[in-house]
Amino acid sequence: MKTNLDYETLHVTLEGMVATIELNRPKSLNAMNISLLRELLICLKEVKKDDSIKVLILKGKGGAFSSGGDIKEMLAMASEQQFHSVMDIISDIAVTLYTMPKVTVAGIHGASAGLGFSVALACDYIISEEDSKLAMNFIGIGLIPDGGGHFFMEQRLGAAKAKQLIWSGKVIGGQEALMKGLVDEVVASGKLDQAIEKYKMICLNSPLQAMIKTKQILTENHQSTLEKMLEMEKEGQWIMRTTKDHKEGVQAFIQKRKPNFIGE
Repeated sequence: MKTNLDYETLHVTLEGMVATIELNRPKSLNAMNISLLRELLICLKEVKKDDSIKVLILKGKGGAFSSGGDIKEMLAMASEQQFHSVMDIISDIAVTLYTMPKVTVAGIHGASAGLGFSVALACDYIISEEDSKLAMNFIGIGLIPDGGGHFFMEQRLGAAKAKQLIWSGKVIGGQEALMKGLVDEVVASGKLDQAIEKYKMICLNSPLQAMIKTKQILTENHQSTLEKMLEMEKEGQWIMRTTKDHKEGVQAFIQKRKPNFIGE
């Protein structure tokens, strides 16, 4: 298992049966650029194959969990081949995290938006600070969720409610996310680390092999659906990138104004 010295965009620590991965691009609110995505996938695969690790904790350094995909790099991807190669990495992250034979915990503070929210939702147990800002907000730039966002939202909310929240792109706080079932625990601002430590100790004092076996049974029953939806997200996202509404959404984002969508 690699240490944090081997990564530029992650900080990784190992303590007994627990691995902690911290997204480490704090100046960009841990926006997921290509380097971070590649390193995260490598790290997750390292954790997955290490049988000594039973609990994985995923966090963000600085002021946020993750503000989502790096829009500047997204705009620079001109070719379909380059776009699909990045989407394949994103899809592999979702499947690797979802099928991880460990108990996975996401600790959210600050923003968890777009792809950053999809990644958090791939975890088994999500703890959020009450003043966090969570959003599946791809719609704001005329795109659809990726990273398994459709699958994970549907699993937690059901199809009808998932669709409404995706369509609205609404930003919600920790308490509302708990009420909707999008997160599993909410704590006061600044109390995230203590809550993670408490849940970690609950896991370490539980029959972890039985917990992980239950996870594997449920996961294997739905893995093919996740993989199918990831492929649909990849194809759909490329189509959305060609729309007038996406181009308007990006321009509005850059110019910090409200977009004028026309449905084309």
